[in-house]
Amino acid sequence: MPYENLSHKAANYLDKLCLQITNRRLGSLGNQQATKLFSKLMASFGFEITYHEFECQDWEAQGALLQAGGIHFQAFPSPYSQGCSFQAPLVQAATTQELEATNLTNKIVLLHGELVKEQLMPKKFPFYNPEHHQHILQLLESKAPLAIIAATDKDPALAGGISPFPLIEDGDFEIPSVYMTDKEGIKLLPYTGDMIKLESRAQRIHSRGCNVIASKWGKGEQRVVLTAHIDAKLDSPGALDNATGVVILLLLAELFQDYAGDTGIELVALNGEDHYSALGEIKYLEHNQGRLEDILLNINLDGVGFQQGGTAYSFYECGDEITSLVGKTFSSHSEMLPGDIWYSGDHMIFVQNGVAALALTSEHGMTGLAEVSHTPRDRPELVDPSILASVALALQDLLLNFPHR
Repeated sequence: MPYENLSHKAANYLDKLCLQITNRRLGSLGNQQATKLFSKLMASFGFEITYHEFECQDWEAQGALLQAGGIHFQAFPSPYSQGCSFQAPLVQAATTQELEATNLTNKIVLLHGELVKEQLMPKKFPFYNPEHHQHILQLLESKAPLAIIAATDKDPALAGGISPFPLIEDGDFEIPSVYMTDKEGIKLLPYTGDMIKLESRAQRIHSRGCNVIASKWGKGEQRVVLTAHIDAKLDSPGALDNATGVVILLLLAELFQDYAGDTGIELVALNGEDHYSALGEIKYLEHNQGRLEDILLNINLDGVGFQQGGTAYSFYECGDEITSLVGKTFSSHSEMLPGDIWYSGDHMIFVQNGVAALALTSEHGMTGLAEVSHTPRDRPELVDPSILASVALALQDLLLNFPHR
């Protein structure tokens, strides 16, 4: 297929996923529309379609009201938090030690300072869960405040470009919470000990989601699995995070519509990477129990296509044969560059289960994307569709030369 045609198709796919479909958060109507579109297109290119369906939690909010001393403070409901309406004394804690020493019963607690430097991982998140995060959540649950206010700034590593960021984003955590800027938190601190009013208008919604697995079988069970998460954060178009990865899978499907090679190819739209539950990743592993050893390589696409720079690739538990093959293949594609190791993508669910992985992202992914990921600014204008076409062609070369064992 001509390169220009691929670029044009990439731009059209990106427009459909980010603009015609208005929200791809897991459980939303837009997410369901996106998986249906992916499934329909994959089937049109001759791929066999399988679904991993699951129940999940969607969420919606209509804002928060926070008042102290007759002054209104700007606050936002924490994603997936319960709504609430309380009048209660305000207490505060800036460190774990202060939190341990403070009585929170029947009070609203303001968390600030060192306590809120990092977004807390969800209490049941299975792949990465630092002990100090869990300790904070356990303290809060045991001390049972009526509600939590978190005064935060930025945490690009865990929360992306959103500022302030929600300290708690967890539908399994039952204490209502809101968040505000650290500057608003400083203004609120003098009201410690006073009665304040907090109302958060939010509700959880039971819904459903699915992974979509598109397969072309080889001569046996061995396969290369290419993944991209199809969901996006709340209120983000999710162009770079991660519509571009899905677009590359769609381009590859058309390039391989007549494929009849020895090694199977599996193109997977995982659903839930940007959701507190990681349900899509969990379901993929459940459905592949006893079959993971048949995966020769996972290739994960996330954050590819930023208009500045090339595409960076990194290896995870790959042997010499794969490393050599990738290096040799990509050497003829000048836009493909060796990059830094990164651990926050779906490739890690394969690596943690003994499967070799290759991760692709934008060359300046850790810097250029940090300010826009997870925000409304992550729009198609940031993407160069020609890069998506180039990556698809580079991966086509790699897959056609992949050894069968």
